[in-house]
Amino acid sequence: MTSKIRHVTMDCADAYALGSFWSQVLGQPLHEDDKPGDPMALIEAAGVLFVTVPEPKTVKNRVHLDLQPQDRTRDEEVERLLALGATLVDDHRKPDGTGWALLADPEGNEFCVERSAAERGE
Repeated sequence: MTSKIRHVTMDCADAYALGSFWSQVLGQPLHEDDKPGDPMALIEAAGVLFVTVPEPKTVKNRVHLDLQPQDRTRDEEVERLLALGATLVDDHRKPDGTGWALLADPEGNEFCVERSAAERGE
């Protein structure tokens, strides 16, 4: 028998707040039972679980998410995510349209925004 990944879990200072940010990023709701102050929050459709822990983030993520916009360009998605509260960490976008943007969520967890399938010609 093999295993499957049930959740990608993110440790954080406030599970509900960070889960709410990612809920907006992914366009998927938090689980209906999740409330402010809960020690865990789940975006079930995406399989992402947020767990409140006492220690702060101190180093670069060893695992991160790569996002591919579905209904807009990479640059439009970067602007949307910045407006939601993400920060630009490093810009790897190139003049020819290739590359990606490295962002961080409100708690400093890094993630990348790649080009959409349409921009890749897929």
